[in-house]
Amino acid sequence: MTHMLNKSYTNDCGFTLMEVLITIVLLTVGLLGMAALTTGIINGNTHSRRLTTATTLAQDKIEDVRRLGSASMPSVDTTTTEPYNTITDYPLFKRATTTVVNSPASNMKTITITVYWDSDSHSVSLQTILSG
Repeated sequence: MTHMLNKSYTNDCGFTLMEVLITIVLLTVGLLGMAALTTGIINGNTHSRRLTTATTLAQDKIEDVRRLGSASMPSVDTTTTEPYNTITDYPLFKRATTTVVNSPASNMKTITITVYWDSDSHSVSLQTILSG
């Protein structure tokens, strides 16, 4: 009977306060890590979306330049800028068109389209060469 009394007083079926605290700390660390990962993914997606938009804006301008031809481009070295809030439907972007005459050879023009965003902290550049 003594053996039964001792067994009834030593109940090993529950959790101690220390075990609960350790579990809470581990869960908190894990959840904070997940929150940081989620923030990183959101920031990466935003950057990727803006990079894709900037590349598309540069490609559109390159296509316009090619369609209009060399004669429509300046006959001297020039840079033309479309400031922020001037590209229709894309207020977060700025686009610069640089024309370099007689490059890479005479009667040729190198056209560089650069699209900026985030106050010029990021950019995409595309080039084409026109002859004539």
